[in-house]
Amino acid sequence: MIIVPVKEGENIERALKRFKRKFEKTGVVKEIRRRQAYKKPSVVNRETMIKAVYKQHLQQEELDS
Repeated sequence: MIIVPVKEGENIERALKRFKRKFEKTGVVKEIRRRQAYKKPSVVNRETMIKAVYKQHLQQEELDS
């Protein structure tokens, strides 16, 4: 559970902003979105390979220029 102590005389918007920042750092929303749809391990591996090939292609173009 996230606890954000509110200081004496502190603006509630500022405390809410600190809460949101702490909540974002936990990565809960990212994890929920990732778990919404299951991806087979073979699909995940294929996607990582495609990304790696793309990055390698960009690096190769940069070296050729």
